[in-house]
Amino acid sequence: MEQQAVLAIGIFLITYAMIIAEKIHRTIVAMIGGVLMIVLGIVDQEAALHHIDFNTLGLLIGMMIIVSITAETGLFKYLALKAAKLSKGDPVRIMLALVLITAVGSAFLDNVTTVLLMVPVTFSITRQLQVNPVPYLITQILASNIGGTATLIGDPPNIMIGSAVKELTFMAFIYNLAPIAAVILVVTLPIFVLMFRKQIQTTPELKQSIMQVNEREVITDQTLLVKSLSVLGLTILGFFLHQMLHLESATVALAGAFLLLLLTGEHTMEEAFTKVEWTTIFFFVGLFVLVSGLIDTGVIAELAVKAIELTGGNPVATSMLILWLSAIASAFLDNIPFVATMIPMIQEMGNMGVENLEPLWWSLALGACLGGNGTLIGASANLIVAGMSGKEGYPIKFVQFMKYGFPIMLLSVVLANLYLYFRYLL
Repeated sequence: MEQQAVLAIGIFLITYAMIIAEKIHRTIVAMIGGVLMIVLGIVDQEAALHHIDFNTLGLLIGMMIIVSITAETGLFKYLALKAAKLSKGDPVRIMLALVLITAVGSAFLDNVTTVLLMVPVTFSITRQLQVNPVPYLITQILASNIGGTATLIGDPPNIMIGSAVKELTFMAFIYNLAPIAAVILVVTLPIFVLMFRKQIQTTPELKQSIMQVNEREVITDQTLLVKSLSVLGLTILGFFLHQMLHLESATVALAGAFLLLLLTGEHTMEEAFTKVEWTTIFFFVGLFVLVSGLIDTGVIAELAVKAIELTGGNPVATSMLILWLSAIASAFLDNIPFVATMIPMIQEMGNMGVENLEPLWWSLALGACLGGNGTLIGASANLIVAGMSGKEGYPIKFVQFMKYGFPIMLLSVVLANLYLYFRYLL
């Protein structure tokens, strides 16, 4: 192996280890790793820029702007309170209603933003019912990762895969992943009830108190709500039609974001830009440059050869290997750098003669998204909810979450495994 390839592997592994250790912010680590690839001459700056996927970044930024403005209207609080009243104040029914809102929200916004909006209102409802909020939060984490699996924009791994493979459109993700995500959600709902029903009991008086809340009072700005929902609707329609319109998903998201800013004025723009998660954006930039070092030195191609040798190029064995490897890895590692590494490897398999890559892409998406439910560190949404819960005096421990999350993750991946086999590989 050439010296440059050894150096690229060394930088990659050290960076990966530091991201896992979480002693230094992952964005700083990824950016320094990426810069080292350029400074040490493994890739030149022009090649590094070429490897940065601006479609992924544009889609993330566009959706972050739209969601941050929509959140100001109180829409999510309204939906949660309305669901609580429709559930007649029953804690178990409320838990299921919040799970469904989280899953659908995660599919059409993104799972991190959705949990950020759902957690405060969950605390508000559970305080009123005087029940433990942790079962609600754990089920919302699990639902956010399952719901996020269903669409191209639901979870960062899907955004990255959809951006790298032009044939995998927004509709292709829905057509191929939404059915299995829906099945997994339906199967897990009764399991959530069995797991938590005894922990969330309350009195008839407290149930009645929920019925007296006026959910319309939480809508803070009717005009902004109409503008936000109109633009959000147009943007989602744009995602459905982006292939027909010959537009990238990033163009649709950015067009929606700037249309909403045009309608709401400059003062909204300043606020919306401060709410874009720039640390996440630069984390992606660092990762793309980091992985470019492995691509340009031939390391990814070598890994693809080894993977094909291991499975004999058999599509069933290769798909299952990718699904389970992605799920287990994503449970214990950050799934974003893992997917950033796997995408060029699967592309290289295509260059080496593996004809039908579609099952491999769906295996990667299902494994990376569903694997995030395995542990508390499996996905960004998990850590965000745990952090917010801890600040409210209800810490969610690693083992506590794993006791519920890991079996759900295994069940989800078994269902995904069966789905992939019978739909694509039989």
